[in-house]
Formats: sequence, C-alpha cells, structure tokens
Amino acid sequence: MAAALHQRGVRTLVIERSETVASSWRAHYERLHLHTTRRLSGLPGFEIPRAYGRWVGRDDVIRYLEQYAAHHRIDIATGIEVSRIDRAESADGTSSTDRTGATGSARSNRSTGGTWQLPATGGRLLTAPIVVVATGHNHTPHLPDRPGRDTYPGELLHAAHYRNAEPYAGRDVLVVGVGNTGAEIAVDLIESGAARVRLAVRTPPHIMRRSTAGWPAQASGILCRRLPVALVDRVAPYVERLSVPDLSAYGLARPTTGLYSRVRDDNAIPVQDVGLIDAIRAGRVEAVAAVEGFDGDKVVLTDRSRIGPEIVIAATGYRRDLEPLVGHLGVLDAHGRPLVHGPHTPPGAPGLYFTGFTNPISGMFRELAIDARRIARAAGHASRRA
Repeated sequence: MAAALHQRGVRTLVIERSETVASSWRAHYERLHLHTTRRLSGLPGFEIPRAYGRWVGRDDVIRYLEQYAAHHRIDIATGIEVSRIDRAESADGTSSTDRTGATGSARSNRSTGGTWQLPATGGRLLTAPIVVVATGHNHTPHLPDRPGRDTYPGELLHAAHYRNAEPYAGRDVLVVGVGNTGAEIAVDLIESGAARVRLAVRTPPHIMRRSTAGWPAQASGILCRRLPVALVDRVAPYVERLSVPDLSAYGLARPTTGLYSRVRDDNAIPVQDVGLIDAIRAGRVEAVAAVEGFDGDKVVLTDRSRIGPEIVIAATGYRRDLEPLVGHLGVLDAHGRPLVHGPHTPPGAPGLYFTGFTNPISGMFRELAIDARRIARAAGHASRRA
C-alpha cells in the first residue's frame, strides 16, 4: 500500500507495532508456504524472486517483504501502536467531517492539521488526511469458550502459537478445526513423529488439490471471481469428485454447502491439499466430531464420545478486532467487518480506507496488490484536490 501511494506522489508513513517488518509471518508455523503461486503473488513494483520457487515458504516470504520495503524505501516506524482513529477537531470543537461532510475534507485539512488523529504509544498524536487501515483479516487469535475449558489439565494452545512439531513427538494431539491451518498442522505433526493425531471437524471443508496437471487452484479461484456464485456452486462438486477421493468412510464427508457460497458468506476458502488426503486415507490422521466441551482430562465431542489427548491445538481462526480502533466511527457492520474496502471510503469518513479484510479465493497477496493500486489512485486524486 505504501509503495503504491509513493508511486502516486503521496508521502506515506507505515506504523508498525512490532519491531520488525513482516512480524505476522515471523510468528507463523515453520512449515507454512503460500498456497498461491509465486508468479501470482508478487506485490506492486517488485516481483518475488524466481529463486524462491513456485510455492514460496515462510522464511522466503519474510525475506521478500524485507526486500520489498528496502526496494521502495518505505518509511516504517516500528515499535509504535495506534490505539484509536478519531476525526480531527477544529477550533470550534467540531470534527472536520462534521463541518464539511463526506466529500469536503480537503479544504478543512489546512485548518485542522489533518482529517484524522491517531493516538499512539509513547504519548504520540499522529495526524493525517489519509489513513489506510491494514491490520489484517487474521489479527487476533480466537479460542472458543467451550464448557470446562479452564479446568482442562492438558496443554491447550491456539494454532497461532504453534511453530513446529518437535515438542509433540510421541504424543497424542487433537487439532480442532479443518481449515488450511488445521489441515497443515495435522500433517506436520504426523510426519514429524506425533504418536496420534486426530482432527476435529465441525463443518466438512471443500478440499482442492493445490495444483492439478500444473494448473494451480489459485488460477481457478481467479476465474471463479468472474462467475456468478450459483454457477460456481453447481460446477464445483463435479470438479471436486474428479480430483479428490470420497473420504466419507474416514469420517470426513463431502460438504453439502456451496463452495463459493461459503467463501462469500463465511470467508471459508477451500482447503488446499498438502498431504491431508493421503494422511487420512492411510489412517495416520483421524477425523472426529467437533468439540462440544471439556470434562476433566477428557474432550467431549458432539457425537457424545470422549477422547483423552495430551495436547489440544485450536486452529479456530482469528478476529479482525477493529472495534477498539474504529468501532466508534460507525464504519463497521454487525460482524465487525468494514462497511467498504478497497478504493471506497465509508459514508462520513473521507480519507479512511481499509484493505486486507477479506479472505479471497483468488489469493490474498494478489488481491492486496490490486487493492493497493486502486486505493492509491483514489487517495492520489484526493491529495491533488487538496
């Protein structure tokens, strides 16, 4: 985003609460690779080096983002956290948007010192006419509050704190959640010597091969975005049956919900197979019912069975957690999602943009690159009008 704005002549400062670039990637588990191809995942103005391979690994993503920041000479202020975004007030006590409305913020910027105020750590107060919120779709780990959770004597952790399988060698592990993270952690565990791995499934996922005969699933996702949701939902089951075996006999039934409907309604993208299919068919990863709660050292499942894993790893997703930052501005919907994203600004909030708060079937990096160009174009026009 900063690189795209800079190319439009907009002076930009990136505020980063950690001490490093790519901090979220540094916290991911070591096995992680992009599920999108290198060629379709490059950001504006600097492609991912060919030497990083087709499916770029975690460490190379970190290296790429460091190179990207250096290449574009992005001004990054690390170790600073913004706690809230507010409308800047004028001398008469009204906000710039109160006085000018959704389309008139440019002139008022000269008298208010910036449309937006951002209180930050260290007693800082930042001001800017344009603010792009890019804190991410997967911001705060979510651990469901199941009955008895606090009294469970075993080890319980969110997948955000999983790094590698070494601490779990020879142990009995339950992975909760069968999105891409849960599926990949389950495979990582069993391939690295865990004694037993079970995978708790609440809603059967759509599973796709990451690549078929050289054709990446991402390319299909890009095509799907141009088609009606209902059409993709009708065609997807036939494609899945051709490429993915029926795992119903192993406890993982085929999904009954539409593939693209789930992307649209639940932000649930298909699971990219990186070994889960083979692991389940070989009985090395066991699919079990969803977790209902905990009872002493037992995990109670929705089918009333009880199991006794030593460790529970919850791959139960994240929350955007935007409410403390912008919830008071009326720019979020009932689910905490931005009302608009990309080049559009919310009603009554000129100069405020959001990017990275969707979970696109066509690949996050690709969509971030598209968003960046569109937002930069819109923000560049606004800056020139000012």
